[in-house]
Amino acid sequence: MNSHWLSIDHLLGLSETEAIAGFFTPLAVFAVFFVLQLILPGRWVPGYVINPETGEPRKYRLNGILVFVIAAIVWAFELTGMPRDWFYRSTIYAVIGGTVFAAIFTVIAVYSQPRTKKENFITDLWLGRAQELSFFKSRFDVKMYFYVVGGTMLSLNAMSGAAFHYEHFGENANPGVFLYAAFFTFYILDYFIFERVQLYTYDLIHERMGFKLFWGGLIVYGWLFIIPLWGMAAHPDPGFGPTWTYVWLIGTAALFLFGWSISRGANLQKYTFKRWPDRKFLGLIEPQYIQAGDRKILCSGFWGVARHFNYMGEGFLSLSIALSFGHFSNPWAWTYFVFIVTLFTFRQLHDDEFCAEKYGPVKWAEYQARVKYRIMPGVW
Repeated sequence: MNSHWLSIDHLLGLSETEAIAGFFTPLAVFAVFFVLQLILPGRWVPGYVINPETGEPRKYRLNGILVFVIAAIVWAFELTGMPRDWFYRSTIYAVIGGTVFAAIFTVIAVYSQPRTKKENFITDLWLGRAQELSFFKSRFDVKMYFYVVGGTMLSLNAMSGAAFHYEHFGENANPGVFLYAAFFTFYILDYFIFERVQLYTYDLIHERMGFKLFWGGLIVYGWLFIIPLWGMAAHPDPGFGPTWTYVWLIGTAALFLFGWSISRGANLQKYTFKRWPDRKFLGLIEPQYIQAGDRKILCSGFWGVARHFNYMGEGFLSLSIALSFGHFSNPWAWTYFVFIVTLFTFRQLHDDEFCAEKYGPVKWAEYQARVKYRIMPGVW
């Protein structure tokens, strides 16, 4: 294995000054996004988590789409003087610096809170102690901040990589790299349009504020999700003929939209059910559920096909990411796919354990008998 095969020489050639700037780039991003979220207008909406002080759902101030649009405009027009390819070229140094800063923030967040009874020193750092952290009378919620920073930076990093690729290859650029950037930008824009749905997801409801969430929400999501580009931005057009180029690009885009439809549809159906249990999803799908005490297990529509059907959608999304580059045998193209499939394969096991505890083993077993497949219907 040599550096040419790895294709990351272009990410290691920064000058000493540039490397230092790359190291501190995440800190600057964190600060700017903090100010933007705090000063830009937002809408207050209730979430799923109950505020123990009031007994009512916690309220969150959401302005992610506004932050995203402003950040994209500033990046696209180079309004700060920063070149469009900077985020990509500095990505390795940014990951190192961002990890250091995430660790510092984690220590502050964890050790400013009372110690948990069951956890040890290492577990406290990894998982955290506090369930929620918010400031300025809840105008600034740390968990939602993670998703705004991470999601926006994922899109900007992907587009920065596409900018670098075009500047490097010009007319011989790979259209799949631009398709890849478009995929993630669409994915993030869709997330911000449906930002309220995030208030009903596992991370926001159950995760504690430890390094797992700090590093995962800020650095893994924002910078490391573009790891396929580390290698693939250095490769030109794969050289298919006109017909096969159309088949490849249109087919990959169709696969992406198929996966997105499953993932978005499943999550939106569950959100609709949690807010309005008796409402038909999209006016078509009648909600069917298993009563488990004062809780309900949705088992119709997407959730009657497989117990974690949304994960299958994410799997198809990640497969389209791998195929988008057109260099099908290059391992770099498959890194995101391998990560996502591995992540959700293990996560669904944890989800099953949690749901058995939440709904009771008898009722969860009833749901498992009714919905037999875990992720992929007819297969597993």
